[in-house]
Amino acid sequence: MANDRSYLTALQDYYARHRALPSYSSIGSLLGLRSKSSVAALVARLKLAGMLESTPDRRLAPTRRFFARPLAEAPVRAGLPEAIEGGDAEALTIDDYLIEHPSSTVLIRVKGDSMIDAGIFDGDLVVVEKKPSAKKGDIVVAIVDNQFTLKRLDLEAGRFILKAENKAFAPIRPEGELEIFGVMVGLVRKL
Repeated sequence: MANDRSYLTALQDYYARHRALPSYSSIGSLLGLRSKSSVAALVARLKLAGMLESTPDRRLAPTRRFFARPLAEAPVRAGLPEAIEGGDAEALTIDDYLIEHPSSTVLIRVKGDSMIDAGIFDGDLVVVEKKPSAKKGDIVVAIVDNQFTLKRLDLEAGRFILKAENKAFAPIRPEGELEIFGVMVGLVRKL
């Protein structure tokens, strides 16, 4: 079973490069398995573990669990160093962690620096749940004068305004109707 973990990571790397799983014969070559029965046994174990499934046309396909990544048992301190206990940790997918409603969730790339004081930088991807309403304090994607903007929703004199999280930018006080496209529920940044 220890080898299965290394075989699985090799298949995950292959999938990341090619966006498809290799054929049965290619799995043998990729993983150094000499016999078809070894490949079939591995695939059966990975199916049983919920990592792979067969499509109606009998091709291999990854399951959601295939994309799960290990979650460390203990958080890492951002302050003084602290020992971390080893061991098997649970796994989760980014979708499971960030996306509650997949059919109404989009990723939007941020352009500009008006939200840097909220830790949102140019090039980040914000995870936005599309919905027409929000509450004061939410970071929203709003439509103002047919243009989209990412700002914090606030109230001023009983009316909603959009506030930047950068002192260099003035609040947006829509003269007409303020339309909410969605509410930010997460952030993805590749370092």
